[in-house]
Amino acid sequence: MTQNSISVFVEGTPNPESLKFVLNKMILPNDSADFRTKEEATDSPLALALFENPDVEGVFIMNNFVSITKKPQADWRELAPVIKDSVKKLIESGIQIVSKSKEMSEEHESEVVFKIKQLLDDHVKPAVEMDGGAISFKSFKDGIVTVVMKGSCSGCPSSTFTLKAGIESLLKRMVPEVQAVEAEI
Repeated sequence: MTQNSISVFVEGTPNPESLKFVLNKMILPNDSADFRTKEEATDSPLALALFENPDVEGVFIMNNFVSITKKPQADWRELAPVIKDSVKKLIESGIQIVSKSKEMSEEHESEVVFKIKQLLDDHVKPAVEMDGGAISFKSFKDGIVTVVMKGSCSGCPSSTFTLKAGIESLLKRMVPEVQAVEAEI
């Protein structure tokens, strides 16, 4: 038994194809990594190991959780305990989470872009993270905010409603320059 035992518990998400595996340890603080295919996961030994399960279709890693998207034919009743055990063993083994650090480019941004990012950070990200996903600002051009939905939010049936009724409504109300919000998957 290892000295620092890892606990993992499973949470549902609004996306029926995704579950959130929450750990009692931060594994990727203040960052996220989203892999829709095994080929995209070459910079993440953890994700590569999880993709070894043929029923895994996507891996999203952030803070203290891993969201797994399963293939449609897989059954969570059988798959969830297997993934939970795999995540626990992999993290306890000390496997590297992401091997290359992502360089964030510091760009000069307008006051409008700053406001949009602040609203996303303060009001939207916490709720999206609770559902096993993430949202990040991509661009603002001609009144249109483009965001990237990751993790369990990518492909979730309710994400379009959340995007339009929640995020777009908030941004249009708080930042008059915003006319619409679109998601890039």
